[in-house]
Amino acid sequence: MQPRITSTSNERVKQARRVRDGREPGLILVEGLRLAEEALRSGIDVDFALLASTRSEDARLEALARQLEQSGATVLWSNEEVLQAVSDTVQSQGALLIAKRPQLSAERLFLKNPTLLLALDRLQDPGNMGTLLRTAEAAGAGGILVLGDSADVFSPKVLRSSMGSAFRLPVMTGVSPNQLLELRDSHALQLVAAAGEGEHDYCDHDWRRPTILLLGNEGRGVSPELLSRCDQRLRIPMANGVESLNVAAAGAVMLFEAVRQRR
Repeated sequence: MQPRITSTSNERVKQARRVRDGREPGLILVEGLRLAEEALRSGIDVDFALLASTRSEDARLEALARQLEQSGATVLWSNEEVLQAVSDTVQSQGALLIAKRPQLSAERLFLKNPTLLLALDRLQDPGNMGTLLRTAEAAGAGGILVLGDSADVFSPKVLRSSMGSAFRLPVMTGVSPNQLLELRDSHALQLVAAAGEGEHDYCDHDWRRPTILLLGNEGRGVSPELLSRCDQRLRIPMANGVESLNVAAAGAVMLFEAVRQRR
């Protein structure tokens, strides 16, 4: 085992803080033993790891260290104080990975299940983003298209909220409205948007057809320009006095209606 890093002024620790704060765009921070294990299983390219004994999880940490070294990553042992200086959580969880940001081509997006995709237009809340990633994977969606100025899919908060779905589910970021429309046309998909003033009840839609479900910003919804180009705009009927659902809840309702119909 290498000498332990005991100073928060160590260059690797400084770099990890820059990654945490989004100041090294090509890298992401993966925090926590479970997420670190999932990142390795998913083939994420890890640059280096900071590990610290947690007593109760020492056996898992040592197994993780061996796997990291076998993958070619640098493993650096530290202490709780150093990890806490980098951690994005209240309590450090014993494992921090600095990894290369995954990049996905449109071709790979359509390999898994090209008949149900989820598109997210300018979602801002990391909790909503992570929940929708997890829900989309649970519903069997083939992948995610992230448009505009959305929350970073690979930020620590989104990764925690998605419970690893961001690693397992194909995610294409930086998608423009024109790219979305081109993908719809070239793969013979229908583009349907969730909209409070939608013309059709979401239950009346034929979800068995190849579909991209488009969800919009928490406050403003789907951009008017993109909304006008959708094939259908779907609403979720609600009781009187209720204006709208949280976007993650609306996405779950519609995605699992697709699951129900496809069964």
